Amino acid sequence: MKKIFAIAIASLAVTSIQAQDINDALRYAQTDLNGTARFRAMSGAFGALGGDFSSINVNPAGSVIFANNQVGFTLENSHTKNNSDYFGTNTSNKKNSFDVSQAGAVFVFNNYDKNSNWRKFAGSVNYEKTRNLDNSIYSAGTNPTNSVANYFLSYANGVLLGTLNNYYFDELYYNEQQAYLGYNAYIINPIPLTSDPTNYTNPNINSYNSGVSQGGNYFQENRIKSTGYNSKLAFNFSGQYSDKWFFGLNLNTHFLDYRQSNSFFETNSNPKYITGPTVDAIQFYNDLYTYGSGFSFNLGTIFKPVKEVRLGLAYESPTWFRLTDELSQRVQTSGFGLNATQNSTEYTTNLITDPNTTMIFQPYKLQTPSKLTGSFAYIFGKRGLISLDYAVKNYSNTQYKPKKDFPTTNKYMADNLTTTAEVRLGGEYKIKKISFRSGYRWEQSPYKDRTTMGDLISFSGGLGYNFGSTKLDLAYTNSKRDYNQQFFSQGLTDAAKIKSVNNTVSLTLLFEL
Repeated sequence: MKKIFAIAIASLAVTSIQAQDINDALRYAQTDLNGTARFRAMSGAFGALGGDFSSINVNPAGSVIFANNQVGFTLENSHTKNNSDYFGTNTSNKKNSFDVSQAGAVFVFNNYDKNSNWRKFAGSVNYEKTRNLDNSIYSAGTNPTNSVANYFLSYANGVLLGTLNNYYFDELYYNEQQAYLGYNAYIINPIPLTSDPTNYTNPNINSYNSGVSQGGNYFQENRIKSTGYNSKLAFNFSGQYSDKWFFGLNLNTHFLDYRQSNSFFETNSNPKYITGPTVDAIQFYNDLYTYGSGFSFNLGTIFKPVKEVRLGLAYESPTWFRLTDELSQRVQTSGFGLNATQNSTEYTTNLITDPNTTMIFQPYKLQTPSKLTGSFAYIFGKRGLISLDYAVKNYSNTQYKPKKDFPTTNKYMADNLTTTAEVRLGGEYKIKKISFRSGYRWEQSPYKDRTTMGDLISFSGGLGYNFGSTKLDLAYTNSKRDYNQQFFSQGLTDAAKIKSVNNTVSLTLLFEL
C-alpha cells in the first residue's frame, strides 16, 4: 500500500524535539580518518606537513606546500565487524562498503616579484567523505526483567485516551504517536479511573499498564542496518610568506545523507497471561531518513623555524547543519484477545498497527563542536619524516537549535559529554621511488563516563610508488572501539555491549599537471 506522507507543521514541530537525541548528535559530530591513502597510512598526522589533499582538511595552510599542480582521487573499501554481548548472548554482524572517498585538485601560483615576501599562492578544491555511515549491528539475548512495553509506557502515561482515539497519527505529538502505537497494538492497556472503575473507554483516562505477558525472561532481538555518508567539499586558499610562514583558509560545504532501518523483536518463552488482551510477541519497526547540509571553515598556519622542523596550528570551526528527518513506524503483535472483547480467550496472530504514514518533521539545526590542532614534524632530508598531531574537541558544546525547543537534550549533552584529546603519530621512509609509511591514532571517548563509548585505537600502514608525474599510494587501517548500544532512548534502556572493528583499504592515484 502506498505510504501517506505527512508534514509536521509548525504547531506540531515539537514532535521532532523528542525524536533527536545524543546518539544522533554524535553520529554527525564525530568524523572518521578518511582521505588519501598516504594520509590514512600515516594516521592523519599531517597538520605540520601539508602537501597532501587530506592534510588541507587538518591545516589549510598545507596546500601551498605542494610543489606543482595536482589532481587525484581515492578508492576505499571498508569492512566493519560488530560483536555484540546482550545479557550473556554473543552475536556478530558484518558490513562491507566500497566507494570513492576523496577527490581533489590543487593549483600552485609562484610569485616572481622579487620585491615581495609572498613566495607563492595556492588554491584547491577537495571532496572528502568525513564519515562512512554504512553499518550493520545485530544483538540478541534474554532480558530477565524488562519488556519493550516499558518504552511505550514511558511515553503514554499522561496522554489522554480520548486523544489516542479521536486524532489521526499525523496530528499527534511524538510522545502521543508512541502511545498510539502501543495502545492500538495492545502492548499497553488503559487503567480505568477510580471514579469509573469498569469503563475502559473513558476519554479522560491517562494511565496505562503493560499488556505484555508477565513473568520476565523476554527474548529480544535488535537489528540496525544503516547506509549513508557525511561528506565535505572544501574550497581552499593559502599563501607562503618568506621561507618560514604558510597561511591558509578553508570554506567548507557539508552534505549529509543517512538511512537507518531498525527492527526490534520480543517474545516470552514462558508467558503468564493477564486479565484482558495479552501480547506475547512484538515486532517493532522504525525507518529513519535524515538529510541536509551544513557549513564550516578552517584557519591554519605552518611555521618552519629551520629546514628540518615544521610547526602547525589549526582551528576548525563548528559545523552548522540544517537537517530534516523522515520517520515511519509500525508494530506487529500476537497474543490472546487482541482486537477482541475484554477477557477473551481468542488467540490473535499478526495484528498489524501501521499508521501508513511517513512523518516529515520540520527542519532543525545541529551545531557540532569546534576543533583545535597543534602539530610537529621533523624532516630527515629526502629520506623520511616523523609527524605528530595533538587535537582537542569539546563535545559538550554540541547543541540542537533552536535552543528553546531542545532544552532537555542539550542539557543532557552538556552534562554527559566532555572535551576529548586525539593523538595522531605518523612516519614515512623512502627508498628510491618507494615510500614506506605507518601510523598510530588514539582518540578519547566523548563521554565523561568513558563506558557508554570507549576510546578509539587505530593502527595503519602503507606503501607509495612514484612513477614521476604519477603517484600510486596504498594504505591499510585497523581501528577498534567499544560502546554500549541502547535499543531505545527511554523505557527499555538496557544496552548491548558492542565491540566494533573496522578494516579499511585505500588506493589513491595522483597526477601532476
